[in-house]
Amino acid sequence: MNNTLPLDGLPNTPLALHGLADSTRAAAEAFISAGTAANTVRSYQSALSYWSAWLQLRYRRSLGDGALPPDVAVQFIVDHLARPDGDGNWSQLLPPQLDAALVAAGVKGKLGALAFSTVSHRLAVLAKWHRLNAWDNPCEASAVKTLLREARKAQARQGVALRKKTAVVLEPLQAMLATCSDGVRGIRDRALLLLAWSGGGRRRSEVVGLQVEDLRRLDADTWLYALGVTKTDTGGVRREKPLQGPAAHALQGWLEAAPARSGPLFRRLYKGGRVGSAGLSGDQVARIVKRRAALAGLEGDWAAHSLRSGFVTEAGRQGVPLGEVMAMTEHRSVNTVMGYFQAGSLLGSRAANLMGNESVDTERAPDHTTTHTKPNH
Repeated sequence: MNNTLPLDGLPNTPLALHGLADSTRAAAEAFISAGTAANTVRSYQSALSYWSAWLQLRYRRSLGDGALPPDVAVQFIVDHLARPDGDGNWSQLLPPQLDAALVAAGVKGKLGALAFSTVSHRLAVLAKWHRLNAWDNPCEASAVKTLLREARKAQARQGVALRKKTAVVLEPLQAMLATCSDGVRGIRDRALLLLAWSGGGRRRSEVVGLQVEDLRRLDADTWLYALGVTKTDTGGVRREKPLQGPAAHALQGWLEAAPARSGPLFRRLYKGGRVGSAGLSGDQVARIVKRRAALAGLEGDWAAHSLRSGFVTEAGRQGVPLGEVMAMTEHRSVNTVMGYFQAGSLLGSRAANLMGNESVDTERAPDHTTTHTKPNH
């Protein structure tokens, strides 16, 4: 592999967008044939579009030309992750001409460095692309892993935290539900929020994929809904999950307000509260969560994933065994779910509340208290 190309004249050399489209279309088709969920494929396609554009500008090569060596992955990291330069400033190695060309091509939203999570995701997509093609994976090289690990540490030391969406635990969920009093829209949104949360922290792709035919009523307080292909289970075997109590009642209310024998469970609404036949999109689910949080006056960075992370966090908070939680969420990795679960369990931990509910006056000690000076050891 040659080193990166000189940049003279790059602003006058537009990207071959037709070639990029062909390359990423082929990559997306490979993921689809491998059984990847549709929502995930769209995410992968966006990442591969960026890889195609960056590779063309940096190396004048196409994504499908063959395996990439580790030094290309290293270059990608240093091009896109900001790092301190010693003068209190942050910079990246991606030349301004390339940055501007990527934005102009529409594969990059704005000038500047990418978030660590974005870089990590694009490296993960590149790794999967190589595995699908039975190529040596450049991201497995020790130089790449070490650089990524040290870059994360450097950003953490400088106070650049990995941003996570705000988790919808019980109290904000109740506040959101309290806003669902606006007719048919409120009935739908209440059912959606409670199914996605109480039903196991469903992903937005799973919510929009649910069909009326996937439902089965057991009694007045219990419904079952069936999941088919999901992000972590591509076998297509239907797995039933329970909805009980308020979630079951909210679902019953939506089915009565918008009766249907088949088709998408959660459908779009039009003026006058008319229920359409088209299902919601994943983006619309995210907008519902954000809208209800705004109506409730909640501060935070809310998204559809807030319901999933909030379910796990609240389960940990209430002491639900991790195995039961994972049976509902269908997380495959304990490491993935543990961060949220531990955060919730610590909220109720005695170790996190050693002072109890006592109010301590730190300005002065009681008269009978003797102050001791601890020796230095």
